Amino acid sequence: MRMPQPNPKHQRSQFKFLRSFCWLGVVSLAVISATAFSDEWKPRHALVPPTGVMNLTEPGGPADVLLPGPTDAAGADAWRAQMKAWREDRLSRLRYDGSEYARPELAWTQRVFSQVQMLIWDRTFFDPEKNQYTVGRFLADVEGRLGPIDAVLIWPLYPNLGVDHRNQFDLIRDMPGGIPGLRKMTDEFHARGVRVFFPTLAWDTGTRDEGRPNATALSELMAQIGADGVNFDTLEGVPAAFHAAAEAAHHPLALEPQFAIRDESFAWSTISWNDWVTWEDTPYPFVPMVNQAKWLERRHTVNVTDRFTRDKTNSLQHAFFNGIGYASLENLWGFWYGMTPHDAEAVLRFTRIERAAGDLLQSADWEPYAATLQPGIFASRFPGKNATLWTLVNRNEYDVSGEQLTIPHVEGAHYYDLWRGIELKPDLAGGKATLRFSVEGLGFGAVLASTDGAPSGAWKDLLAFMAERAKHPLNSFSRDWKYLPQTMAEIPATKPSSSAPPGMIRIPAADFDFNVRGIEIEGGNDPGVDVQYPWEDTPRRFHRERMHIKTFYIDRTPVTNAEFKKFLDASRYHPADDHNFLRHWSNGTFPEEAANEPVTWVSIEDARAYAAWAGKRLPHDWEWQYAAQGADGRTYPWGNDWNGAALPATDHGRTMRAPTNADVFPLGASPFGVLDMVGNVSQWTDEFRDDHTRAAIVRGGAFYQPRGSIWYFPQTYRLDEHQKFLLMSPGRDRSGTIGFRCVVDAP
Repeated sequence: MRMPQPNPKHQRSQFKFLRSFCWLGVVSLAVISATAFSDEWKPRHALVPPTGVMNLTEPGGPADVLLPGPTDAAGADAWRAQMKAWREDRLSRLRYDGSEYARPELAWTQRVFSQVQMLIWDRTFFDPEKNQYTVGRFLADVEGRLGPIDAVLIWPLYPNLGVDHRNQFDLIRDMPGGIPGLRKMTDEFHARGVRVFFPTLAWDTGTRDEGRPNATALSELMAQIGADGVNFDTLEGVPAAFHAAAEAAHHPLALEPQFAIRDESFAWSTISWNDWVTWEDTPYPFVPMVNQAKWLERRHTVNVTDRFTRDKTNSLQHAFFNGIGYASLENLWGFWYGMTPHDAEAVLRFTRIERAAGDLLQSADWEPYAATLQPGIFASRFPGKNATLWTLVNRNEYDVSGEQLTIPHVEGAHYYDLWRGIELKPDLAGGKATLRFSVEGLGFGAVLASTDGAPSGAWKDLLAFMAERAKHPLNSFSRDWKYLPQTMAEIPATKPSSSAPPGMIRIPAADFDFNVRGIEIEGGNDPGVDVQYPWEDTPRRFHRERMHIKTFYIDRTPVTNAEFKKFLDASRYHPADDHNFLRHWSNGTFPEEAANEPVTWVSIEDARAYAAWAGKRLPHDWEWQYAAQGADGRTYPWGNDWNGAALPATDHGRTMRAPTNADVFPLGASPFGVLDMVGNVSQWTDEFRDDHTRAAIVRGGAFYQPRGSIWYFPQTYRLDEHQKFLLMSPGRDRSGTIGFRCVVDAP
């Protein structure tokens, strides 16, 4: 390691860490109304809490979970001595027992260098037309960009969790095919060498009570599925009960907290994330930092993740300098935040090196800040019995060539530039070897010294692979980040009607100021968040368009159970994917008292089928809003002031009641006399698609709103806000709080 002279750009950031975020309380709202923008995580990616409930503790900042390096090269030996003493003290204070890392059934966790979080709503993962998982298609897409992955975190919960009272375990069991389908899908990943994680959410305390400890329910469910591990969302440590429950289920699990571990669970969590999501405004120093968890226990696997940062240079270099892995999150809750080609290629290359060097990366004699010859080049040395690995990062913005390392020479040793896949010819003098090679600006390097003779096996394969890859320098790959454009599904016009059909209300033509915003909790105001209307050039959270709306007719109330039953009797409709279809009905009909309640547990496909049978269609988002709001831009159908008597009482219980009859709140009528526009059931409108996600806009806000966390599916009763509901399959999309109403076109 050689330190450059300080300069103003790096002096201000080197080792001066302030937590750039604070977990601010937000004033609770009496109703879900005005959108609140807080500085919870980052101004550009502020959380948008719908209820104001903040129940998360503050994750550790960089100074809590990373170790700043020496201030100059001369201090490296003293730094390592101090850090060894710190490690011994810390492990003693934790009463650390490392026996979990010696278990054969968990040894695989020490080889997870590339992990991907995958939303179940990603279109590469499931084909709703064939009603089957497409593991091969998903892996072809992700591995074509990031290289082979070692583990996948399958995410089936947030942001749809809380749309009704199904809890986190219900939503896993409700995935297509149920437990047998999940087991088969897991087996497909295993056959391709990929381990499978599912998440658990400590904050899910407001939906249906599982009736037994979460640790027990989770461990038994993972055993049934055949999953390998659990990711603990929002947590820094894993409660001991989950380790005990996995043992009781005779199904050992890798227990992976989202944030860096700082407590005794280090002994039973053999893998963890180091999630940088709360650090995006925190400067990372010029001198790379050492990961505490890796320093404490070389066998502990850490996967760094840095979701919203478009240029991930700092987190990527941190991972490689420390010899740890990387977790990629690209489908962020329904909007695509893909890695740039440059960063994806970096992950592909350095995880390939780490995978070949897995044993060396666990070296008990790991030496961060090993001596280098060039300013701004930093190295970690991982010595083994017959080989030593150096991982290098160039913190300069320019290429650095020439002499890089001078190391003791052993007779018969060979030296390899792993980043370029070539053998190096050392300059030998005085029992030392000096190695010359080039490291790209803000790039990576890797050197192997081996006394094992000619490379074979994994090393030979790695050299051939990297030599081919090196034909295209890493910096030749684009660093430009791009959003994914969306398209809106077509809604064909109906046969025009010259008068209002029975049960419908005429909505007159008008010039309408369509002003609406999405209420997604994450994503800030980045392009790609929410949806893209046909007149827009990018998906975005905020929308405004002056438009002319032609005359149309809209159902006075949402379609009721009784009306939907007439459709079934007349058409004999039965969906191919009938999971959860009308799950509140019994023996082909609704409960006696529910005839006039809005029909729920119907997918958007079911709603379209009803509409086609009735000679109608689903409304566009802007048509629904105009019918609810009129031309004066009011906040609620009845006016601008809140009126609790105009809609059903909100249900905050853990067991959800049924919807209210559709026509019993006349005070909630819109200016045109349309009823039940808000507060009873949400209603299907437009569908949007990009290459990775399908989603529908639902309007009106539902009566059910579980309490206990900001992370539940956000509901809104405001007419200038809409909700984005992710779509996977008809069976998984059906909900107890989503119904629909129809429209008919006029001449």
